Amino acid sequence: MSAPPMNPGSSGVGFPTRARIAERTLRTDRWWQEPLLTVLGLSVFVIYASIRSWVRTAYWVDDYHYLTPFYSPCLSDSCVPGSSHFGTPIGELPMFIPLGFLVLPLLLGFRLTCYYYRKAYYRSVWLAPPACAVAEPHRTYSGETRLPLIIQNAHRYFFYFAVIISAINTYDAIGAFRGADGGFGIGLGTLILVGNVTLLWAYTVSCHSCRHVTGGRLTHFSKHPIRYWLWTQVSKLNTRHMQLAWITLATLMITDFYVMLVASGTLTDLRLIN
Repeated sequence: MSAPPMNPGSSGVGFPTRARIAERTLRTDRWWQEPLLTVLGLSVFVIYASIRSWVRTAYWVDDYHYLTPFYSPCLSDSCVPGSSHFGTPIGELPMFIPLGFLVLPLLLGFRLTCYYYRKAYYRSVWLAPPACAVAEPHRTYSGETRLPLIIQNAHRYFFYFAVIISAINTYDAIGAFRGADGGFGIGLGTLILVGNVTLLWAYTVSCHSCRHVTGGRLTHFSKHPIRYWLWTQVSKLNTRHMQLAWITLATLMITDFYVMLVASGTLTDLRLIN
């Protein structure tokens, strides 16, 4: 026996068929704590990244080739000498445009459309809903069919850009194996840059879009053993996608902060080799 068709008017907290409860929720626990912590965490990163992206100072250590990921790649004539690993095809930029203006929107798009971050800011920023069994304040909900939420459907395309940017960050990390005399060397900054890009790769390939790329649309896994193996590995990482999302926010700030300290002369890089 099939279920009767759903009446559009029978859903939503404000419809007459729903129970009339004056309170927003009957929950007595601190349900607001997780959304609040999420907002605070994301706000710290947004404020820090915004300030560092616009200040245009202390982002490149010439002696050891340390380049903060917030400025990579630096493609403008406004970049300090040595920091432009791929040349300067772009002329001088006015102060209100960040030197990393090409990649910042792409990385922001990748993060904002990420499945985990959707959950995070849907609950904490959009309050849709802020927690289980807590009524949301919105009267209507159009889903991801209108601006700005329709941009979420472009996540798979932002993923490809994220792969390219991670490759660029890998190039920067390899370039950081440099000593003061121009030869091979390893410093604390080298290890920080390598650790950061390794975690960025883990976050990128643990993405749901990567999981679809490796094993999506396959009818028979047995006929595609290599793709099946890749899919299983990505699936294992995918279970840690939320943790990697937060960890990489922290490592990005730590990496940038360390490069800033060394570049400004506030801190001397701890050299392990040369």
